[in-house]
Amino acid sequence: MPTLAIECATEACSVALFEGADGPLRLLDHRHEIIGRGHAERLVPMIAELPERGRAERILVSLGPGSFTGTRIGLATARALGIAWGAQVRGFPTLALVAASAQALTETRQRELLVAMTGGHGEYFLQRFDDRGLPLAGHASLAPEAAAGFADTPLVAGSKARDLVALRGSGEALDLLPDARHASDLPLALLTDRLSPIYGRPPDAKLPA
Repeated sequence: MPTLAIECATEACSVALFEGADGPLRLLDHRHEIIGRGHAERLVPMIAELPERGRAERILVSLGPGSFTGTRIGLATARALGIAWGAQVRGFPTLALVAASAQALTETRQRELLVAMTGGHGEYFLQRFDDRGLPLAGHASLAPEAAAGFADTPLVAGSKARDLVALRGSGEALDLLPDARHASDLPLALLTDRLSPIYGRPPDAKLPA
């Protein structure tokens, strides 16, 4: 029972195919590219490069927070493939995948960490995770100055890790982007059937009074 994982809510675009759907997953193949933009053009070809053209019985997709456009592209693709293949589609938080990617590294395994990712309008998306990869609180979207005082967790992971550590003047930075091959390391409790985007901050557009 293959499982396909999709992550394109950040400047990275990544997919991974696993053997299995319940219990431990074994990685069969994966792709990970930092493309900035162009997820709509690159995502489906990346899936098609996987064994059996990525066909799976279960699909895991990143829900954000991250790029509004990238998040919607990932969700739309997962839903379309789910209908075409008759596959189950489940979502997961993007920041949790960053934490799982960090926890997968030997030198940072089983450590509490703070995820710091690029947000909208110069803000940072922030969230603390325990040593099992479970969130300790909800995520926040803060300007850099406010982000510096958000938490004193020594280990910071994500695309804004170095910047945040520099602002705080202390800590250990792990500069990385989420990678779909680490979807197998996500706590099962974070997978959801509710396929709604997690935008991370209120929309800029407001209805007229």
